[in-house]
Amino acid sequence: MKIRDLLAVESIDLNGKVTGKNETLDAMVALMAKSGKINDVEKYRKGVYAREEEGTTGIGEGIAIPHCKSDAVSRPGLAAMVIKDGVDFDALDGEKVSLIFLIAAPNTEDNVHLDVLSKLSVLLMDENFTSGLRNAKTVEEFLSVIDRAEAEKDAEEEKKNSADTKNAAEEKNTENGKLILAVTGCPNGIAHTYMAAENIEKKAKELGCRVKVETRGSGGAKNVLTKAEIAEAACIIVAADTQVPMDRFAGRPVIQCKVSDGISKAEELLDRALNGNVPLYQAKGSSQAADSEEESDSVGHQIYKHLMNGVSHMLPFVIGGGILIAIAFLIDGFAVDLNSLPFDERSNFGTITPMAAMFKSIGGVAFGFMLPILAGFIAMSIADRPGLAVGFVGGAIAANGTSGFLGALVAGFVAGYLVRLLKKLFEKLPEGLEGIKPMLLYPVIGIFLIGVIMTYVVEPPIGALNVMINNGLNSMNGAKAILLGALLGGMMSVDMGGPVNKAAYVFGTASIAAGNYNIMAAVMVGGMVPPLAIALATMFFKNKFTEEERKAGPTNIVMGLSFISEGAIPFAASDPLRVLPSCIIGSAVAGALSMAFNCTLMAPHGGIFVFLTVGHPLLYLISLAVGSVVGCVILGLLKKDVSKR
Repeated sequence: MKIRDLLAVESIDLNGKVTGKNETLDAMVALMAKSGKINDVEKYRKGVYAREEEGTTGIGEGIAIPHCKSDAVSRPGLAAMVIKDGVDFDALDGEKVSLIFLIAAPNTEDNVHLDVLSKLSVLLMDENFTSGLRNAKTVEEFLSVIDRAEAEKDAEEEKKNSADTKNAAEEKNTENGKLILAVTGCPNGIAHTYMAAENIEKKAKELGCRVKVETRGSGGAKNVLTKAEIAEAACIIVAADTQVPMDRFAGRPVIQCKVSDGISKAEELLDRALNGNVPLYQAKGSSQAADSEEESDSVGHQIYKHLMNGVSHMLPFVIGGGILIAIAFLIDGFAVDLNSLPFDERSNFGTITPMAAMFKSIGGVAFGFMLPILAGFIAMSIADRPGLAVGFVGGAIAANGTSGFLGALVAGFVAGYLVRLLKKLFEKLPEGLEGIKPMLLYPVIGIFLIGVIMTYVVEPPIGALNVMINNGLNSMNGAKAILLGALLGGMMSVDMGGPVNKAAYVFGTASIAAGNYNIMAAVMVGGMVPPLAIALATMFFKNKFTEEERKAGPTNIVMGLSFISEGAIPFAASDPLRVLPSCIIGSAVAGALSMAFNCTLMAPHGGIFVFLTVGHPLLYLISLAVGSVVGCVILGLLKKDVSKR
């Protein structure tokens, strides 16, 4: 397969007229769609944008390679655009981008096209090649530049593969003879992986050292490093944004960095590797490695990282189980008149009809895993796999006791550092006992100790605090409840998916478990406001937004109604001093009104799709509408006209 097989004539534009990054991406997706290789254009476009949020694909030197691997792609393809005046693309070097290739890769086991895409990525590192593409007058000339360069590259690869041992020996006797190894990998494993590898190889040859690069792309690991090479290497550079097997490098000098550094800072990385001032890598399983890893990180970031590991694993159980429980209440709500039931039977609401009882039972099982999962994965983040069982048990004790969510948080951190302590204590045991540590010593001693600590140290004070908080929330009314609603609603807009947003959301889900459904209502309505406020502003204050922003505005209606706050991020990133305050105030107003109207929500996610589970749904819609309008008006007043920017 050749590059030309993937690049259709109709998907090439030699005179691109675009004014911004989003407009450029949309234009590239439209070019790709012309080839007929995309079966769901909108899904593919979202995939391209999602990849861009992970890190810019503007690699520098005026080149960008956006890409997406998705089942929205029916056949692999390329689209190309030349932009004579260049366009701002958040490139790694800050320069404008004038040459763009968009990659479409299908989710199939047949990855023959990946070799072609990796070849193109490598060719783009050649200035003569990119200059020829930029100066092409016709599509035919553009394609002929590609054909010629590809033929030369294939001949070079064939010559390289047929090199005999004499050439290998001559290569070994270069200026300093040091062997540098590298591993490159990016999330999609299509472009950046191979560009980083090519740049490291090229710079290494310029510096006169031997080099071997393992690429971990979509087609799997290639050119895999051997034990002998690792033992001989002066240094190993791991330039990757994806998981790389690292235990094989234990005790060897290792530089770890982003894959983009392999592209833009290859010479700097190689200088460090050759100078020898590189720390030895400690395998993750050892306590020394964990200690050194944490020493290089701030305490606040450590806590946040461990906490988010627990929260991210907990959320599927919360959302899945919570929505099933909400459906159970909904079924009984349609089938049974609650006011007609005897008072002692009202507590069975949600399990009265057989169908509701089934949903409630399944949802309850899933929801019951929430706290053990939270504690278990916090502990695993701290102490690796041996911490999981210990944390899980600590979380289960909190769930069955009175300490609840707060107790599970404490259990996760206590369990993690408890196992870390056990690892240190058992380090000096004979090597013959190494195998029984994770299977016997850590779980038996760890589970016993966390049980004692949770029962006699954590549960009494944290349980009392948790009961006090829940009683306080249940008794909250009037101004206090409205203030809490405003606070939680506003927090949902502070960083839209970041730590502050997640803190408010986790508090809301924990409140569902405690039976305080009005708090989750305030949290969700606060998270729905930012995208809706921005969408309205792009419609009613058109002169304050670029054409590109106005086109993107309506998509935020769907995202806002679906409770996806992140839809507002591109707008907030481009003008945070005006967008964030507007959204925060709008969300705070919506949260306060939701509390004032005593709206409730039994589902932890879903936006408009779970409105049937909302208490006082009409008033809830009014809260959402008022908050969105307030945010829209403030944003319209704060934003400058596009012509005056």
